[in-house]
Amino acid sequence: MTVQVTVASPGQMRYLGERLSALLRAGDLVVLSGPLGAGKTTLAQGIGVGLGVRGQVTSPTFVIARVHPSLGTGPDLVHADAYRLGSRAEVDDLDLDADLATAVTIVEWGDGLVEDLADSFLSVSIELATAPGAAEAADGPRIVRVHGSGERWQRHESVAATRLAVTGAVAHRPDCPAHDTPRN
Repeated sequence: MTVQVTVASPGQMRYLGERLSALLRAGDLVVLSGPLGAGKTTLAQGIGVGLGVRGQVTSPTFVIARVHPSLGTGPDLVHADAYRLGSRAEVDDLDLDADLATAVTIVEWGDGLVEDLADSFLSVSIELATAPGAAEAADGPRIVRVHGSGERWQRHESVAATRLAVTGAVAHRPDCPAHDTPRN
């Protein structure tokens, strides 16, 4: 299952994250990939808002991993950044699998490094819809591909829910001014 949409703004990217959060539960792994500035952290912020976790979700590049406890009955959010990690052994040192069963785990730059942490995972790739370096690239449209791997994301109800969440984020909200700033 792969769903592709064009996201018009950072606000819409956050809203997409909020919609995806409704599908996520403790034990889920989300792997984010894309170039610097593509919107990986912006998507993670939306997921954090949707999950109702404590603290502002910011890029964990320098701390590598950050835990955001749930403010309610939902799962915690573990937000990690594998940008500075060069091997699976370095990922193992983070003990991400220790929190995996009780939290939603998001790993930026985790492509090729963390997929074996869970039997099923969502892979989200984000790319600039305009040429890199173009003036519009900073806040311009992004092409987002959401791909579910493993049994959990291949079930009919998961495929349908994911497709609805992703396409619904852009179909009825072409511009999301209410979502243009983080709310955590």
